[in-house]
Amino acid sequence: MKTLRLAAILLRPSRQGLGVILLPAVAFAVVTALLGATLGGARAFWTWTIADAMLYQFLAIIALVLLAVPLFTLGGAAARLSARRRDARLASLRLLGATSGMVVALAVIEATVIALAGAIVGALGGLASGPLIGLIHFNGAPLGTAAHLPLLWAGILVIAVTLLAAISALAGMGRVIVTPLGVARRESAGRARGVVAIVGVALLIGATYVSSTFMGAAATVGFAIVVVVIGGGIAVSMLVLGLVGSWLLGVIARRQVRSASTPAHLLAARAVLESPQAAWRQVGGVALIVFVGVIAGTGASIAGLAAADPSAALLASDISTGVLITIVGAFLTVACTVGVQQAAQILDARERYQSLHRAGMDVATMDAARRRAVAMPLLVAVVGSAAAAGAVAIPLVGITLVTQPMTLVVLAVTIAAGVTLTIAGLLTTRPLLRRVAVAA
Repeated sequence: MKTLRLAAILLRPSRQGLGVILLPAVAFAVVTALLGATLGGARAFWTWTIADAMLYQFLAIIALVLLAVPLFTLGGAAARLSARRRDARLASLRLLGATSGMVVALAVIEATVIALAGAIVGALGGLASGPLIGLIHFNGAPLGTAAHLPLLWAGILVIAVTLLAAISALAGMGRVIVTPLGVARRESAGRARGVVAIVGVALLIGATYVSSTFMGAAATVGFAIVVVVIGGGIAVSMLVLGLVGSWLLGVIARRQVRSASTPAHLLAARAVLESPQAAWRQVGGVALIVFVGVIAGTGASIAGLAAADPSAALLASDISTGVLITIVGAFLTVACTVGVQQAAQILDARERYQSLHRAGMDVATMDAARRRAVAMPLLVAVVGSAAAAGAVAIPLVGITLVTQPMTLVVLAVTIAAGVTLTIAGLLTTRPLLRRVAVAA
């Protein structure tokens, strides 16, 4: 009972405001809702009996894998934000004589309650989105009720997300238990070398070529082999884009540090340079999906144009629709991730912001620096991955530009809307920054 009463006290909003509790809860809600909507939509393809049903199922699996990357990043960010707000108070309880078991229990209870509340709301959103998902047309007809998320699946999602949060909280408690002072450690990340980036680009081109070849030979080599090869290609692409992206961010940030003309510009460059890998992790999921989306979108457009069979043209159109849906879902996830991670970073750098404010820097300048620190990696991710995809599939892009320019326009507009949404996610943490900076 004593542990439960302490947990209730810890869940009360502190000076950082209700938003520090709401942000991770919203993040868990978004994760659950998107997973629910995606699983519901994908489920519809397993009810089909048409000849191309297996191909649609395969493409649905690919979309789920691509969306899993930013979704897991968001879930991890939400768990870390919950940890930021509780570590200091749990460490204080440890100094006051609380046992290790009590501290662990408090951490798990708090994380579980926040995640459970968010997951329940997200599951309800996933259930409510069923009729909307059912309106999406594939194979010339709406998905219908087959796209509705079953109640049992919604319950399983709630349990899975809640357990993930509890396990994350448990795994992150070692530092507070071992050292009651709960001192955060700064780890300096190693620099990715240029040669690594060059080798990575070569691997990316090779993975794309192999994956495309096997996809075209699906009827010959077998469905299972194609799934394995495509999955391996996606894994290699994730690894390579991470290496190249973080290296490129480091190069750009170092140049911006030397050429910064305003305090906001300098602070933003320093923030990215402090950990290019961390800056890239916020937007890495978008880079992967934009890369795949450009290649798949242009390829589908050309296939639809060249298809003499109406069913083949319909398949190409469906692939384009799936690409756009996946891109939108990824950007929505990244927008939430940016908001959550920025809130955690504000709490981590509380003393720095307070020192800057006492030194005379206004909150608007600090906020501008944060926007630049997010916008620069985001633009590098979007533009860099789109350029890489264009270079890898330059014949497809060139033909699409001449024959189907609207395809590229739609992709560009969708990506631009996603970037705007991500910046909006960042702006949700502005009140927290103000409260932290001006705190006595």
